[in-house]
Amino acid sequence: MDLTTLGFAMGSAWLSGINLYATVATLGLLQRFHFVQLPGNLSYLSHPWVLSAAIGLYLIEFVADKIPAVDSAWDVVHTFIRVPAGAILAASAFAHFDPEVRTLALLAGGTLALSSHGTKAATRFAANASPEPFSNVLLSLIEDGITVGASFLMAKYPLLILAVVIVGLVISILIFGLIRRALSRLFRRKSTANTTA
Repeated sequence: MDLTTLGFAMGSAWLSGINLYATVATLGLLQRFHFVQLPGNLSYLSHPWVLSAAIGLYLIEFVADKIPAVDSAWDVVHTFIRVPAGAILAASAFAHFDPEVRTLALLAGGTLALSSHGTKAATRFAANASPEPFSNVLLSLIEDGITVGASFLMAKYPLLILAVVIVGLVISILIFGLIRRALSRLFRRKSTANTTA
């Protein structure tokens, strides 16, 4: 298996779970200006219509992502967009491979997109519990920076992005564990308060 293609497939899928439109726009622009040759059918990301749509939707998300509660609603809706798109990006990178390989890429890409999207959504939901609005803006800017920066990294060092994806998966598991414990404590406190009232 071509490790460069694997890096692009899994990297683009994982990044799409964080910010699909920034990922598509960045990779499309890199291809369009000949900074990178995207594998498989990912070169369609540089098509003017795809680029225009990705940039336009990214600008909308850039604003929506900074507003508490709106960002969580946006994330809920995008569960049905980012995850399938991540699967499609991964499979598209392997377009010239056997159908079995494309199917495995589709499944792995969807799983990676779900893990990064779930981590993003859960983190943003937790940040919305905070009364101040600045954590949302900061988290959104960090996510944008990670997406664009990792897309550039993937263009130059597609194998390195595999290490980033593995670290991202470990962080996702840790964050889910922390959130699960925090919610468990919160529900225990609420049930104790209700029984004593």
